[in-house]
Amino acid sequence: MAVFTTVSFNEAAQLLKTLNLGQLQHLEGCQGGIENTNYFASSNQGEYVLTVFERLSFEQLPFYLRLMKHLAAQGIPVPDPAADPHGEILHSLHGKPAAVVNRLQGRSELTPQATHCAQVGDMLARMHLAGRSYERRQGNLRGLAWWEATVPVVLPHLSSDQASLIRGELAYQQHVAASSAYQALPVGPIHADLFRDNVMFVTPEGAAAQLTGFFDFYFAGVDTWLFDIAVCLNDWCIELSSGVPDVPRSQAFLKAYGAVRPLSLAERQLLPALLRAGALRFWTSRLWDFHLPREASMLTPHDPTHFERVLRQRILQAAQVRHYLT
Repeated sequence: MAVFTTVSFNEAAQLLKTLNLGQLQHLEGCQGGIENTNYFASSNQGEYVLTVFERLSFEQLPFYLRLMKHLAAQGIPVPDPAADPHGEILHSLHGKPAAVVNRLQGRSELTPQATHCAQVGDMLARMHLAGRSYERRQGNLRGLAWWEATVPVVLPHLSSDQASLIRGELAYQQHVAASSAYQALPVGPIHADLFRDNVMFVTPEGAAAQLTGFFDFYFAGVDTWLFDIAVCLNDWCIELSSGVPDVPRSQAFLKAYGAVRPLSLAERQLLPALLRAGALRFWTSRLWDFHLPREASMLTPHDPTHFERVLRQRILQAAQVRHYLT
């Protein structure tokens, strides 16, 4: 668990009271996550998540919070930020931005099967379509420009082989981003971090698992929808121990997504390249978190070598991606 800012019971209770969310009964730090401070807050009216934002600014956050509000109004199952009597959904604790959202039901599925991947693909397509009418614009803050700035910072911590790989992949992605095919990709608000632990499912007794929501939108931005798809495929549809893609899960995800929003020709052509881009993005960010950590209580950075393996597999098996699209 990462706790950068300690929030007292009384501070949380006052915020919930201001938001008309009832009387706080229990406050507990959330496990997982390395970007923000998160607490589970239980009141006599419901279950909530209180987040103190450690990197995003007061100026940046309205994009994320209003996006969640917009998607919730469109029927997409996402946390809905709570507003004060003046309609404000961005608050302050310890001089830092803060928000409170309803807590989704269920739990994350960390060993997904094809049925889970299909539900994620279906809902991601619906989320992309619902986001088309969202008027605020903010780029993907962990996109190409961030990779270009961050790769030189982590290079001193890499072996010569790793340094060659990350330099070569960055150059390849710069070439892809400059191509006419890339410019033809459809764009809109994306989640950009929809890993297994950012989706909830419930499993009623005697019934199949049912997706109950997406959460943690604080890496969202306007980017290609294909990048969002690639990030999902690189987590939901690979073997974690090896980084090897799982074809049946990949097919289930893409078939369900395409049933709601069919991929364009440019998307089908560039899927192998964007799968590599997704792996580069998370290898770079995990290297940064691992080698240049911030001080936090119980902070445990993710293993950066995992996405190095994923990237190597995506380069090695690029020709096989066409099998996912059949």
